[in-house]
Amino acid sequence: MPGIVHVVDDDALYLTAIQQLLEASGYRVATYASAQQLLDQAPDESKGCILLDVRMPGLSGLELQQRLMRRGSTLPIIFLTAYADTGTTVTAIKAGAEDFLIKPVGSDDLLRAIARAMARHGNARALEGEVEALRRRLSTLTPRQRQVFQIIVRGKTNKHAGRQLGSSERTIKAHRRAIMEKFQIQSLVELVRIAERLGVLGATDEPAADA
Repeated sequence: MPGIVHVVDDDALYLTAIQQLLEASGYRVATYASAQQLLDQAPDESKGCILLDVRMPGLSGLELQQRLMRRGSTLPIIFLTAYADTGTTVTAIKAGAEDFLIKPVGSDDLLRAIARAMARHGNARALEGEVEALRRRLSTLTPRQRQVFQIIVRGKTNKHAGRQLGSSERTIKAHRRAIMEKFQIQSLVELVRIAERLGVLGATDEPAADA
């Protein structure tokens, strides 16, 4: 199913025109007459984007952007306004807006912006899902396996890990095989890449040997 474009604007005629354009282009559309209305309905984060006016009664577009950020929303926001100024544009983009378009905008330009936003959002969610899967696998390591993992991804040998942890090299090799099996990989290169994605290599504390 195509993503949902959430259109927020206090101009009813504009909402109708945009809805017709987007639906004719294959998108699902949800319209909101105010920023508060979108907040109250808490749109689905799985796939979509927000097409947002800047100046509206009540909450402004920038205020809505800030509130959505505090809620942890990941939906990309495309601002579309007839009242642009440099300060507003910079504020919106620095806060993470996907794009800032000026009315009237051509249909092709608008549709390209929406397609880019949808694609980037989908890619980001896919990457988040992959990292979450790796975190789940990391959580299945025993405390000792976690120690071995942290040592070997930093380029240390089995012998070094054994000395540091007070274990035999054979034991370290067994832990290493178990780690590889749990992550469903076969090489140290893959394990190091996983450690990078999980932020393990950013830690500076080396695991201590068991008492």
